[in-house]
Amino acid sequence: AEIVASCLPRQKPGEKHPATRTFQALRIAVNDEYGELARGLEAAERALSPGGLLAVVSFHSVEDRMVKRFLQLRAGKAGGGNRYAPEAEVEVPAFEMVTRKSVEADDEELAVNPRARSARLRVARRTAAPAGRIDDSEIGMPILAETSRKTGGGRMRR
Repeated sequence: AEIVASCLPRQKPGEKHPATRTFQALRIAVNDEYGELARGLEAAERALSPGGLLAVVSFHSVEDRMVKRFLQLRAGKAGGGNRYAPEAEVEVPAFEMVTRKSVEADDEELAVNPRARSARLRVARRTAAPAGRIDDSEIGMPILAETSRKTGGGRMRR
């Protein structure tokens, strides 16, 4: 932590330690956290029965963007079409959004649990539509150097 701090600009009073984001990035890469999240969302879609609820809590913006895009795509609300392109065939939605926006902790919760400040909850209900696969780029999954989502592990390829 001291080595990272010595390489970065000086910390202002009240700010998080400069090494916090560095260690977060290392943890995300080593554990293949984005790949695990994508696999978990797809597995939840396959495992849930019609009417089942999927509730996902994310703790930082990249995770939340991935969850949001996954649910938008699987609920048929992704939008972004091109008015000049031929209309694409619309898939039957696999989810119905229960919460339109993410649910965040209120002041009362934050007073009791300050770590909830970055938590975002998104909820969707499973429909009877068949589960599908979504390309990682469609849900905003960042590309990390040589991680292997396809092999199902967090190990680096050599």
